[in-house]
Amino acid sequence: MTILLAGGGTGGHLYPGIAVADALRDRLPDAKSLFLCTARDIDRVILEPAGFEYLPQPIVPPRRSMGGLLKFWKSWRDTKDLVRRVLKERRPAAVVGLGGYAAGVAVKLAALRRIPTVLLNPDVIPGKANQYLMRYAKAVCCQFAAPQHVPAEHRDKLKVTGCPIRRDIRRLPPREQAASRLELDPMLHTLVITGASLGAMTVNEAMLALAGTITLNGWQILHLAGREHGEAVRRGYRERAVAARVIDFTPAMADVWAVADLALSRAGASSCAELTACGVPSILMPYPFHRDLHQRANAQTLADAGAAILVDDEKDAAKNASKLRPILESLLYDAPKRQAMSDAARKLGRPDAADAVAAVIAEVVK
Repeated sequence: MTILLAGGGTGGHLYPGIAVADALRDRLPDAKSLFLCTARDIDRVILEPAGFEYLPQPIVPPRRSMGGLLKFWKSWRDTKDLVRRVLKERRPAAVVGLGGYAAGVAVKLAALRRIPTVLLNPDVIPGKANQYLMRYAKAVCCQFAAPQHVPAEHRDKLKVTGCPIRRDIRRLPPREQAASRLELDPMLHTLVITGASLGAMTVNEAMLALAGTITLNGWQILHLAGREHGEAVRRGYRERAVAARVIDFTPAMADVWAVADLALSRAGASSCAELTACGVPSILMPYPFHRDLHQRANAQTLADAGAAILVDDEKDAAKNASKLRPILESLLYDAPKRQAMSDAARKLGRPDAADAVAAVIAEVVK
C-alpha cells in the first residue's frame, strides 16, 4: 500500500507531512509513504534525513509576469505527466495534500481517478491551493477550530486535528543535553529568534536593530537566520559586539524548543503548532507580504488565548525595533508573565495531531 504526500518548498509543508508519515507507520504498518515534493534544495535537505522516499516534481510557483505564467503552465503540464505515471505505477490507496502549489496536481488527478484524498489545512485562512482543492477532498484536517473563508458546502469535511508535529518535538530532550548540542549555556535563559526554515529577513533586521540596545543580563540569543541570511546576521552581531549563537538552519527543533524561554518568531502554521505544543511564550511577527495575511490570523489566535503577543511587521527595521523593544524588555524580566503565556500555549497545543491525521487517512482508505 502506498500513500502519496504531495507538497513542499518549505519546512512548513514538509515537516507536518513527515510527522503524518511517521504516524502512518504505526496505524497502517503495510503502507509506504512517497513524497511528491518540489525541486527546491530545502526539500532534499529536509526529506533525506527523514528516510522517506521522495520524488521532486517539476512544478514551480505561479508568477504574475507573462514569462512567469508561461513557466508555471509548462511545469504544470510536466508535473501532470509525472503524477499520472506515479498513479499508474504505484496505485496509491490515498493522496494527502500538504498545502501549497506543489499539492495541486496530485490531489486533483487522484480525486478524478476516485482515489481518496485528504488535505492538511493548518492555517486559520486556507491558502488559495487548499480553497481550490477542497472540492476534491474527502476530508480536510485543520489546526484550529474555526478556519475562515471555507464555503458552506465543504464545512462537513473539516476535521479539527491540530497541525502535525514531529515525534521528537512531542518529547523534548533534557535542557542540558540540548544546550550542549547547540553550544549554549544551560544556566542562561535563551531568547530564540526564528523565521522558520527559510528565515525571515525583516525579523533578522529587526533583531539586529535591537541588538546592543537592550539589556540581556542572564540571557543568551539563539538566532535561526535562514540558509541565505546566516553570514549577514553573524556579521551584524559582530559589528554590534553582541554575543549570539547564529545557525543558518537546523532540523533539530526539539533541541531549540527545549532551551527556549521566549521566542521571537514568524507565525506560520507549523511554528504556531510547535510553540503551543512545547509551551513556549512568544512574540509573533507574521509574514506581511501575503495578500490574505494568513499568518496574522494564526498569530491572532495565539494572542487571543494569551499565548503570544502579536507585533505587525512594518517591513522597516527601525520601526520594528521601536515596537519590539518595550515588549521584549518587559518579557525578559517578567517570569510570571512568561509562565502564564506558556500555560496558555499548552492549552492550545495538540501534540498528538499527527496521530489524529493518520486516523483520518486510515478511515478514508478503509
